[in-house]
Amino acid sequence: MKIKGFFLSKNMTLEQYLEKLKTVGLQATEVYKSLELIQEIKKSNSTIFLTFTSNMVSSGLREIFAQLCKEKKVHIIITTIGSVEEDIMKTMCDFELCSFRENDELLFSKSKNRVGNILIPNKCYIKLEKFLNKFFKKELDKQKSLNRPLAPHEIIKDLGQEINDESSFVYWAAKNNIPVFCPAPTDGAFGLMLYFFKQKYPEFAIDVSGDLKPLSQIVLDAKKTAGIILGGGVAKHHAIGANILREGFDYAIYISTATEYDGSLSGALPNEAKSWGKIKTKANIVHIYSEASVVFPFLALKLLED
Repeated sequence: MKIKGFFLSKNMTLEQYLEKLKTVGLQATEVYKSLELIQEIKKSNSTIFLTFTSNMVSSGLREIFAQLCKEKKVHIIITTIGSVEEDIMKTMCDFELCSFRENDELLFSKSKNRVGNILIPNKCYIKLEKFLNKFFKKELDKQKSLNRPLAPHEIIKDLGQEINDESSFVYWAAKNNIPVFCPAPTDGAFGLMLYFFKQKYPEFAIDVSGDLKPLSQIVLDAKKTAGIILGGGVAKHHAIGANILREGFDYAIYISTATEYDGSLSGALPNEAKSWGKIKTKANIVHIYSEASVVFPFLALKLLED
């Protein structure tokens, strides 16, 4: 197949534009391949794992994650606790757009925290803390009634049932019984607020290992599995690591800006995962070097198609 560009037209639709990416080369062609792979994944009736990091929920991708959960287009979410807490915070207050070049000392004096070109006011965390203190008390009562600590996915489902906001992915995941697994629930503001709560109620606990059995069962019961991996970190590895139980994902799409030269998990390419049995040796894979907010909406559109 030869490289072939195209001329833009005023009447060109998004679908026509994406189709033209096939012969452009570079990352444009990889985007096209990912859209083709989404079609194959849907036809295969694969169990779809979606993983992402908290900065993506800081951004406007949050509402796309929520829509995918609402329409039941993904089956498992694995993410960081930062994603969960920021999803909850956005039901209470607004995040703000800024630039990547701000006076950060001035922002500190104004009680605003920067994530790239996104600002999170401290008042959001104050509202979150008030909400979580009441929520943790309910979870402690539930823990006592069950005579066991709750697993992260159980706590996150309960969180989703506590809110009534259709822009929230936690809300829709809870409503549609889509498990949200979180391997590091003591991180972030959630973890800090948990620490403060435990000063008064030291008996409160989270069974971090409690996610492992239901996650493993989903992996083992699936006819086929597909991973849509946005970014890296613990969310990425929890998904690909769990799929070792079935000798790897049948399909995988990575979207990442990380590089492999430092040997990091975040930068590791799909082929490296094959050596571990995290992705099947004959799996259909695509790796896109891009920041997720630019590319993932195209994949989400394809997932949402009937």
